[in-house]
Amino acid sequence: MAEKKIMLGNEAIARGAYEAGVKVSSAYPGTPSTEISENIVKYKEIYSEWAPNEKVATEVAIGASMSGVRSLVSMKHVGVNVASDPLYTVAYIGVNGGLVMVAADDPGMYSSQNEQDTRAVARAAQVPVLEPSDSYEAKEFVKFAYEISEKYDTPVIVRTTTRLAHSQGIVELNDRAEVDDKPYERNIRKNVMMPGNAILRHIEVEKRMNALIEDGATFPINKVEYNDTSVGFITSGIPYQYVKEAMPNASVLKLGMVHPLPKKLIEEFASKVDTLYIFEELEPVIEEQVKSWGIKAIGKEIFTVQGEYSAALLKKAVLKEDLDVKAAAEVPARPPILCPGCPHRSVYSVLNKLKIHAAGDIGCYTLGAVAPLSVVDTTVCMGASISTLHGMEKAKGKDYVKNWVAVIGDSTFLHTGVNSLMNMVYNKGTGTVMILDNSTTGMTGHQDHAATGKTLMGEPTYAINIYNLVKALGIEHVYEVNAFDIQELEAIVKRETQREEVSVIITKSPCVLLKGNVFKTKCKPVSDKCKKCGMCLKPGCPALTKNDDGTISIDETMCNGCGLCKGLCKFDAIEEVEV
Repeated sequence: MAEKKIMLGNEAIARGAYEAGVKVSSAYPGTPSTEISENIVKYKEIYSEWAPNEKVATEVAIGASMSGVRSLVSMKHVGVNVASDPLYTVAYIGVNGGLVMVAADDPGMYSSQNEQDTRAVARAAQVPVLEPSDSYEAKEFVKFAYEISEKYDTPVIVRTTTRLAHSQGIVELNDRAEVDDKPYERNIRKNVMMPGNAILRHIEVEKRMNALIEDGATFPINKVEYNDTSVGFITSGIPYQYVKEAMPNASVLKLGMVHPLPKKLIEEFASKVDTLYIFEELEPVIEEQVKSWGIKAIGKEIFTVQGEYSAALLKKAVLKEDLDVKAAAEVPARPPILCPGCPHRSVYSVLNKLKIHAAGDIGCYTLGAVAPLSVVDTTVCMGASISTLHGMEKAKGKDYVKNWVAVIGDSTFLHTGVNSLMNMVYNKGTGTVMILDNSTTGMTGHQDHAATGKTLMGEPTYAINIYNLVKALGIEHVYEVNAFDIQELEAIVKRETQREEVSVIITKSPCVLLKGNVFKTKCKPVSDKCKKCGMCLKPGCPALTKNDDGTISIDETMCNGCGLCKGLCKFDAIEEVEV
């Protein structure tokens, strides 16, 4: 009897890759997909790596597939945007060894800047999409995706969501498949996408998609459950669980392949139910196609296009049950906050003091937008801070950006910030870029990157020197400074923001949550010296609280001894003590 284990969705996806005989995995960390690679690395039969960005990761997986082995690339939904260039073209090329992309969408935007729907991207790219509804299916669908990939000569997307990625379910463990490497054969017409070849390959893509539409009706991952035929649901993924919870007696067509849609199967199901609902999170991808075939269905007329679905939402919309959500509404808000001792807080306290605006980027440091730091004015996407600042300077002139900086993390700088800085230099920009180097990819859980000196597989490697990389772009004014040396940092920021050339300030202090960090001191208040000025409270460190008499207390269990509050106090009312 096969062993069974409770697994997260992401853990099950990793197991599916292992059992499918995958040999190469590449990814860029991004919630909610990060744990896929963190679990794949446990399987020594799979070479796994963190790539600088999702485009590179996809191209690595494509190369592995071309050479004849099964490969995997994983990312969150906005990473699909970065990977779209190779994705759209490999859809024309096809595969040699199976090629699967896992794209993790984020309904509800728990950790994302938008709610885009990967299914819409896949339709444009003409790539089939499978969508599991629990951990068991997450593993099995990954394995089935490789079968489809190689049978139909196509990359395949396995779409997940935050709820699936981070929910647990029972998974049956099977042995790893022994998949022989496919021989590499030089094929210019298939693998070199210049216009003459691409025109011919587009014809093959259309043939493949039509075959998938026809064959999809018999795929075991598309399941019909006939119960009460007065009500029927077409659904997929996690929303299937909500349908079964809210309306267990309804008939259900559960789609495992959500693109292309198995038209004949849908038409047959629709003909056998009296009222048809289409229950899908985010965009009406299934609904619009089904309605375009002349099938009467109810969808976004009563279901929202925003946020994450639930059984309660379905009951309210269909059964008109107004469930009591008062208790949930009374839960106090707990906004995200920078950790005690975070070097970003120190940097932002200086920028706040100098009344400097920051064009922001994606990372922990985005929290500099909220009170009390209130420094970050813009956040668009990975690497956009530098380009945004450059656009401001070209639109409004050099003087305009003298009270602005671009802020970007070390991992994000290597992701797409290098290109933006290159553009700033090439196009004779001015402006100050601050690279907040905390020696990790902090927001997604402390993954290594090209400048940390360690690979995903734990091997020591060459660490990219960000200072030297920036200098190599031809930037003369590049400075490294300890993020907690606020006097030196303030002096450099004052000087460089007034310079009419590109300058880069690299603040270097490791994330306080990195393993191996040892905090030798803690800060303690000296109450009789306190003038109650509140300067130490301005950065908003959660370890500090104001007492009723105006003095401050420091929670020693939270304090990491960074010394920021001590540096801000001009009356020696805070001291650092060894622990």
